[in-house]
Formats: sequence, C-alpha cells, structure tokens
Amino acid sequence: MRLLRKNKSIILFGYHLGKNCSKKENKAIVSQPTDEEMMIATYGEAIEALKKGDAFYAGKKFKEVESLLPQSNWAAKASLMHGYSHYSRNAYSDSIFSLERHIHNYPADQNIPYAHYLIAICYYEQILDEKKDLKPLLKAKEKFEFIVSTYPDTDFATDSRFKIDLIIDQLAAKEMSIARFYMNTEKWIAALNRLKVVVDQYDRTVFVEEALHRLAEVYYRLGLVDEAKKAASILGYNYGSGQWYERTYKVFNKKYKPRKIKKEKKMGLIRRKIKSLFE
Repeated sequence: MRLLRKNKSIILFGYHLGKNCSKKENKAIVSQPTDEEMMIATYGEAIEALKKGDAFYAGKKFKEVESLLPQSNWAAKASLMHGYSHYSRNAYSDSIFSLERHIHNYPADQNIPYAHYLIAICYYEQILDEKKDLKPLLKAKEKFEFIVSTYPDTDFATDSRFKIDLIIDQLAAKEMSIARFYMNTEKWIAALNRLKVVVDQYDRTVFVEEALHRLAEVYYRLGLVDEAKKAASILGYNYGSGQWYERTYKVFNKKYKPRKIKKEKKMGLIRRKIKSLFE
C-alpha cells in the first residue's frame, strides 16, 4: 500500500500547464500546415489523451511536440508534460529520467522548481515501509532538502519540509526495528549501536522515548549501571510523564529481565506523525 495518494497539487499543476497551452484559435486546415500548427494540434491531442487517462499515448505525443521545434517555449512545456505523463501512470523511473533530462535541456524554464519537486515525489511514492529498500527514501530526502534550500519560499518547499519530517520518522523506525530484533536475539552491542543512532540522529521523532528506555535496558544488561542511569535520567527530564519513563523504573530492579519485544501493529508514516502531534 502506498504511503499517500497522488498529490493533488501536482495533478492540478500538470493540468494547468496543459490548459494554458492547448487552447489556440481554430484555423482552417490547409494542405501544408506549418510546424507550429502541427505542434499545436499534437499538443492538444496529447492533453486530451491525458484527460482521458491514456498517459502512455499522451507521453508519445508530448515527445513529438518537443521534436518539432526544439528549444522553443512549446518544446520546454512538452518536455515537462512528458515527464508528468510517465508519473501519472506510476512509471517512476521513466518520469525521473525524463524530468532530469528536462532540467538539463531547459535550465531557464520557469517550471524547473516543479520538475525537481516531481522527481522527489517519484522517489517518495516508491517508499513502502522501513523494512524495504531505503534507496528511494534517501533519494527523496535528498531531493526535498535541495528544494527547501534552493526554492525556500515556494509551495513546493513547504510541502517538502513536511515530507522530510515523515522520512526522518521512517529512518528512525528502521533503526528501531533492527534494534528490537537484536534485543530479542540478545545481541546487546549491536542493539546498543542502533539505539544510539535513534537518540543521536533522530531525537525529534516519535521513537526517541522508546530508544532511551531500551538504552537503559541494554546498558543495565551489560553491567553499565551508570550509563543506564544516565539514559533513564535523560528520559525522565524530557519525557517524565510518559509511559516509557514509568517502565524504566523497573529496569533497576535486580529481578528485572527484559522481555521479548512484541511486534508492533503496523502504522503508516502519516498516521504515526499525526498521532505524535496529539501525544
């Protein structure tokens, strides 16, 4: 299941490009149409195909438009819509390739920020969960960060900031999942290293409380009582009213034994983020 539905702003943006460029005054058909007339007709055909849901055919037509008058304003718009056509049928790799080509070929195009954003979305929509390949997640994060730093005052940057937070939560979830596994198999040093990553690098995520509690558990298990108390102290100072701090008290009972960590019920990125806002 995908993390989120198609971003409506992207769809509207793509349609807006087509809407502005496909309407031209109808002229009488002549026996030898000019390249511009052929381009207008082909572009209009592509837009209609896209509206009808035939993104594959639309992509072919946008490609034809670009080849008719290369380096023209029409060509730049068709190039961008070609990338969008691939995206709209979930052909993410083709879309990324086409959009990167657009950025390279038309660096002065006013829609370059949108092209970068759509590339980031292509990576983002390939993210499934923290147990899958992290490459799309890391690529999306890198691209969203580029948008925030390069186009900070745009709507694309606003949405990118939110998605970066979701991705960071996902990275923290990955580390916690591995740490729990190591704890269940009593590989304490390996678990310790993963938990430190959560505390040091993802301290603003919903997982930091549990990570501090688990750190106290692991340190105590290894006989490092002072380190365990330090982790518990940090947890208490920052999250003194939370359930994880209450559990940490039990760690220092001599009869305490870490129990097997049950597998948590699956919760999507956005649901986790929203839930954390109300805790």
